[in-house]
Amino acid sequence: MSKTTPEQNKALVLEAFDTLFNKRDYAAAERFWSDRYIQHSAHIAPGREGLFALIRTLPDTLRYENQLVVAEGDYVIAHGRFSGNGRPAAWIAADVVRFEDGKLAEHWDVLQDEATEAQSVSGLPMFGDRFPA
Repeated sequence: MSKTTPEQNKALVLEAFDTLFNKRDYAAAERFWSDRYIQHSAHIAPGREGLFALIRTLPDTLRYENQLVVAEGDYVIAHGRFSGNGRPAAWIAADVVRFEDGKLAEHWDVLQDEATEAQSVSGLPMFGDRFPA
């Protein structure tokens, strides 16, 4: 049983997300996700297979960008943007991942369509320092 540190877990989440969402390298992505992966997202089928199947249905233009990643113990929260997803607006996501044996073992997410400048009551962008084009 390998034990990873919070810093290692942050790096693993970023590498895993890049491998699956940006590179679409499913074989390489398998090494990051546990074969017992638990998926709590309401729009993704169970397990690692459910996640991979969903990504296969999305446009090749899908991209994940990370803005912030924090970790405590076996948990990581990544604040990011999923653009090119075939929807009118990118998704801004807070992904919560639990690690077990050095792999992504469980996942929850909070997703919201990215607001334009005209839609933002605060006048501030939801991701980075600029509004989407």
